[in-house]
Amino acid sequence: MMSDAWMNDKRLSGIDPAKLALLRSLADEGSSKNQSELLPFLMAASQKGLRFSSAEMEAVLEVLKTGKSPQQVAKMERLMNLLKLMRR
Repeated sequence: MMSDAWMNDKRLSGIDPAKLALLRSLADEGSSKNQSELLPFLMAASQKGLRFSSAEMEAVLEVLKTGKSPQQVAKMERLMNLLKLMRR
């Protein structure tokens, strides 16, 4: 289970608490997935019903990038780009 400290970042203060709770749940569940399981997991997660605006997703991504290695940041950005393509 990952720490919830990222959820206290002031950059997320404008996001609905229900959305943050969903993100926490997804983060906990997704942290145990390997790379080949992650895309199907994200696709299923995107069907959970709540929609995030582009600004909300950018804020979450920026918070999650904090303290990560350049390789981890690049992986996160690739995943976000895949999600953006799926939303079209």
